[in-house]
Amino acid sequence: MRCNGRFVVFLMLAPLCLRGQDRPDDSSKVPVKRVVLYKNGVGYFEHLGQVQGNQEVNIPFTSGQLNDVLKSLTVLDLNGGRISGVAYGSSSPVDRQLGELRLSAGEKASLTDFLGALRGARLEVRSGTTTITGRLLSVERKTRIAGGTTLEVDYVSLLTENGDLRTTELSPAFSVRLLERGLSGKVDRYLDLASAGREADVRRMVVSTEGTGARSLFVSYISEVPVWKATYRIVLGSKAGQGPLLQGWAIVDNTVGQDWENVQLSLVAGAPQSFIQNLSQPFYSRRPTVALPQSLNASPQTYEATLTIGSGRLTGVVTDPSGLPVHGAVVTAYDTGGALVGNALTAPAGFYELTSLPEGPVRLRVELAGFQPVVVEGVTVSNTRSAQQNVRLQLGSASQTVTVNAETATLNTSTSSISGGSRSLGSGAGLGGSNYPARQFSVPSAVPLRMTAAVDAARGRSESSAIAQELGDLFEYKLKEPITIRKNRSALVPIVQSGIGAEKVSVWNEQSGLRRPLRALWLTNSTGLTLDGGTFSVLEEETFAGEGVFEPIRPAEKRLVSYAADLAVNASSRNNSEQQRVVRCRVSEGMMVHESEVREKKTYTFRNEDSSRRIVIVEHPARAGYELRSETAPVESTAGWMRFRLPVEPKQTASLVIEEARPIEASYTISNITGDQIGVFLKQKSINKVVEDALRRVLAQQGVIHEIESQKSAREDETSKIFDDQQRLRENMKALKGSAEEKALLQRYTQQLNAQESRLEALKKESKQLEDQADAAQAELDRIVRELSFDVKL
Repeated sequence: MRCNGRFVVFLMLAPLCLRGQDRPDDSSKVPVKRVVLYKNGVGYFEHLGQVQGNQEVNIPFTSGQLNDVLKSLTVLDLNGGRISGVAYGSSSPVDRQLGELRLSAGEKASLTDFLGALRGARLEVRSGTTTITGRLLSVERKTRIAGGTTLEVDYVSLLTENGDLRTTELSPAFSVRLLERGLSGKVDRYLDLASAGREADVRRMVVSTEGTGARSLFVSYISEVPVWKATYRIVLGSKAGQGPLLQGWAIVDNTVGQDWENVQLSLVAGAPQSFIQNLSQPFYSRRPTVALPQSLNASPQTYEATLTIGSGRLTGVVTDPSGLPVHGAVVTAYDTGGALVGNALTAPAGFYELTSLPEGPVRLRVELAGFQPVVVEGVTVSNTRSAQQNVRLQLGSASQTVTVNAETATLNTSTSSISGGSRSLGSGAGLGGSNYPARQFSVPSAVPLRMTAAVDAARGRSESSAIAQELGDLFEYKLKEPITIRKNRSALVPIVQSGIGAEKVSVWNEQSGLRRPLRALWLTNSTGLTLDGGTFSVLEEETFAGEGVFEPIRPAEKRLVSYAADLAVNASSRNNSEQQRVVRCRVSEGMMVHESEVREKKTYTFRNEDSSRRIVIVEHPARAGYELRSETAPVESTAGWMRFRLPVEPKQTASLVIEEARPIEASYTISNITGDQIGVFLKQKSINKVVEDALRRVLAQQGVIHEIESQKSAREDETSKIFDDQQRLRENMKALKGSAEEKALLQRYTQQLNAQESRLEALKKESKQLEDQADAAQAELDRIVRELSFDVKL
């Protein structure tokens, strides 16, 4: 219900009873008028009834329901009265009430626990012929061995009035009498609380109203209800030109304890946020318990949604015979093979737009109740420009189809078929897909032909019992007529009755682990409604053909869903991988990059043993880092798969070859490249003559630098040796004592040091010159490397 711009959710639980000074009858009820059920297990209910004067509305709830009511209750007096207050019965948790008794036995106490809680009390204990009176000291468990068997036995110990400590076994004949004053009453109270869990869990809420005369009272609240379920039937046409029919049903359960009599029922395909919070217990609080969302786990395959197909765009305007725009017409597009490639609804101005169409000719079909369907042949779609095709509808029956040629725009009226493109999805010849001639079929003797025709006619006349509409981010199915569902009963309510776009195909996914392809329907939601997720059954030739599950489908969305195994098609595959040579060499900013690729080829082979044509949809994994190299392009792609279309003729074998390449890059620093590496590159043919000459210039300059560095190293070695020799001479000079022979030796050492100093001075100058030469040579190498820039395809 929409109230003051907001959606409010109510739950009907038990009858609302009125009481008060002016009430004529204590059993008066405020009945439920509207119910809205959500997919998250929350229900919304409205009650509307009459009050007289100052009355109180007595509403019984369970404790679980009361929590939801307290956070959602809305009460309105619609005729000038006022709500003076709302009260409800409150109670503490059982464990807290037990705690107030000062009897710490607990809610689920055993005999030992109970006696332990009575410690200190005066008792009379009888065990067999023994009677002991005194104050309870303890209850203990001890181990006793009797006849070779170990037993666990409980013993009770009492302190008598004489000061004796007596112990006796708790035997099967054991009995206790409470002697302490007031203790029996506490035990009775304890047992009352312990047995409260078996009583009806009823908490009464009283709504007090004040006013004069008869007035209308509105009460609403939410609470937990069973989740409503969607289930569908897809009826494949048995006649040429007869499209598939979608029937949708909702399973609704009334388990709230009261009949729903003539209530307005709405089913919302959405799950607004809701949670459980314990508000009804005033002395005990906890964090909210937020339930996890529930979902169906089903084994049938539900395929991923489409991400990309073609890039063609087609627009136009649909008008009636007077030229006025037509709103809500269904516009569908088919390729030359009869496959559905696009679907849209016309806007209030009659405008439609189809996107992601494949390039080439397409066939349009435009239809709306009360007008003759129009087929436009030969509309050309391009990936580089937008195409336009306007359509004018003529008043008439859906049994007549107007065919328009897109080039000459001439009209040709035919009956009960689409020129050149009838689509039948039945069994037999229909199993091959969408492009095949009309066929004759026989009806089993158990189903007379007139009965089949009557079933088709009744199915065509039937309509859904619900009005579907957007509800913000949600989607609502609102029943057209009030419905009655008795308590603890369920109902199957029709919510969708519409044609739907469907192409029958066989789907092969090697990673599914199945031995055969799956029969599937490529559905396009042409109903204009959001289809809630649920199970579906496929009916073909008035016979069950299979079933599956699909997720929620938005208007005009295309989904692939399977429903049976295709036993007539055998599938196999093989892989081939090869390492390719370098295909590109890039040199820039001192780096050389070799681009190569690993090519992989996957061949899928299918054998069709049936007498009818098959359209096989191959799901090939979309792997990160791989690029498609084959000419065959996918008809669409998902987040994880590429889908390829492969026709397989009767009693024939067909193959699909998919080639992919994974690019590989290897980087080299040019200034570090050696002659041996250049030789390897030449052998691998990963560089050409131009790149080789450039690398040779780099090597030559590297040789110059290496020669200068060698000369510098030689000077440094000579300098080091002179330093070592001077150190030796100085040590020898220190050891001389001044004799004539020593003086001559000292003079010799001095001359050698002078000569070495001169050589060191010369070496220093040479090293400086060589260092300058090395810097210049390195700068030249850097310039040569920096100026290298190639992008060569090999």
